[in-house]
Amino acid sequence: MNDLQFADDVLARIRAHDGRFHDRGYLFVLAAIEFLQSRLEVRRHVTGAELAWACRDFAVAQFGLLALEVLGFWGITRTDDVGRIVYTLVAVGLLTTQPGDAEEDFAGVYDFHSAFRDDYRWHGVQGRGS
Repeated sequence: MNDLQFADDVLARIRAHDGRFHDRGYLFVLAAIEFLQSRLEVRRHVTGAELAWACRDFAVAQFGLLALEVLGFWGITRTDDVGRIVYTLVAVGLLTTQPGDAEEDFAGVYDFHSAFRDDYRWHGVQGRGS
């Protein structure tokens, strides 16, 4: 099986389990995990809140002021959606959890509009909501 076939098979398993988000949303969360891990001194298990904030930081780094729109296009409109994606990735065997972890750990970590609009900093200038 080549890499492309493997990726197609994995995405098909994800869609079969929970297809409510765009394929790129699932890939984005996986990339955000790597983004977060690369910023840590030592790779470790991360909390739902840590990953939710890492998704915000990674989206802003990748998409700037369009981050909210890009994530919205993929169906990700709140931190709860990040949790749904993570637990879908767990269900298909791409991620693991530890005892005590729950999808609810991602619930209401921050308000998307505030985090992506009001708190946005562009070249060191804070957004108007601050």
